[in-house]
Amino acid sequence: MTIKLTLFFLLFHTALYAQPFVFPVLPEYGKSADLIVPQNWKIIDSISGDLNNDNVKDIALVLEFYRPVKENRAYGDNTTEIITEMQKPRILAIYFRKSVKGSYRISVQNNNFMLRADEGGEMGDPLRPMSIADNKLTLSFEGGGHWRWKLNYSFKFQDKDWKLITANNYAYQQESGETNDKQYDFVKNKKKIISSVINNGTLASETFEQPLNIKTLRTFNSFKKPWTWELIPNEFL
Repeated sequence: MTIKLTLFFLLFHTALYAQPFVFPVLPEYGKSADLIVPQNWKIIDSISGDLNNDNVKDIALVLEFYRPVKENRAYGDNTTEIITEMQKPRILAIYFRKSVKGSYRISVQNNNFMLRADEGGEMGDPLRPMSIADNKLTLSFEGGGHWRWKLNYSFKFQDKDWKLITANNYAYQQESGETNDKQYDFVKNKKKIISSVINNGTLASETFEQPLNIKTLRTFNSFKKPWTWELIPNEFL
């Protein structure tokens, strides 16, 4: 009898973990951040600030599931090179508040954009604290190994959607001091590149600008996750 029960629980456990992972639908309203968080999830980053230019502080949350599950993640671009990985899923949630004492109402739930804990390379978890300035939410990541990278994406709520306004892709080699800083302004449609290289034993810097040909601003729906937007051949953001 004991052997049968053990086999039953082993099979049940295997079947349970083999099921496709389903993200929860976050509540439309909530009086506080804690009441928004579903069971088995926790807040790993949060920030408060005005995100829709009404002089009332809104909130942005990054939630993480309590255990690793199988996830299909995009690498290379939004549709190809889909890789299945075992990792803890994350959710970005943004809630607007209508009044100082009012409830929060969800603006967006995104299950893809936030990098997971194992997607930072040798540096570990790539997630860095969010920030809010000028009604823009900036999401930040850092990772890499010999060459390290920092990514910043600033989204702004306009025309009833979250648009990517600016971005920054900064790569650096800690030992040599070499850097490559690409600053993107998608509203002005231009890119500034600031780089420093070793030339005859001396660290030399140069700055130049290039036009961009971006006709439509990217949103959370059209920009799946970091490193999947190929702006020009072999240049990913």
